Amino acid sequence: MARNGKSSRPTGRRATVRVKTARGRTVSSQRWLQRQLNDPYVAEAKKRGYRSRAAFKLLQLDDQFRFLKPGFRVVDLGAAPGGWTQVAVERVRPGRGTGIVIGIDTTPVEPIAGATVLAKDFYDEDAPQVLTEALAGQADVVLSDMAAAATGDPQIDHLRIMALAEAAHDFARQVLRPGGTFVAKVLRGGTERGLLEQLKRDFAKVRHVKPAASRADSAEMYVVATGFRG
Repeated sequence: MARNGKSSRPTGRRATVRVKTARGRTVSSQRWLQRQLNDPYVAEAKKRGYRSRAAFKLLQLDDQFRFLKPGFRVVDLGAAPGGWTQVAVERVRPGRGTGIVIGIDTTPVEPIAGATVLAKDFYDEDAPQVLTEALAGQADVVLSDMAAAATGDPQIDHLRIMALAEAAHDFARQVLRPGGTFVAKVLRGGTERGLLEQLKRDFAKVRHVKPAASRADSAEMYVVATGFRG
């Protein structure tokens, strides 16, 4: 169900766009471009001013589990280009109360109204302290949509994304308040079971979800862990 009166799915119908063959463009790049041009979430993201189609994944996860609430303190790990941070600002509503949204990424991110984005590596030893100070307390929600650059080898890609998810979980344990929520991207491939077992020890409920905005041919899933035990 949509929140704030906004649908988390594309609206309207669009004509299919066909990409013409261009000199110097590989078949794979041509397919990627055609998929982008015909992706309803890409078009809807542009229409609404979101910086990435990934914003709709967070919108749909939050519509289902309602973990982003006005006044909450949220950390977005690996925030670039900023789509998830934008959604967090919309739903937490900083400036109307105690809500705070902090993004962190080593990649520069254009300013986002209502959020603070730190140019920093969350692996840094002092990162938990820096974020806790910026939040003026512990976080209610820690988000991670991080993904390593694809290598073309499914097993290597799986291991690299899972390593990021595990690092995000370790970080979340340091900054979350009791009762808090952790949301992270994972990739099906076997080793995600180990992370799920760890999450079940640390959180009251753990769900494994594939939002509609996640492409059907993608192995990505999201874990939504609620009720941090502290």
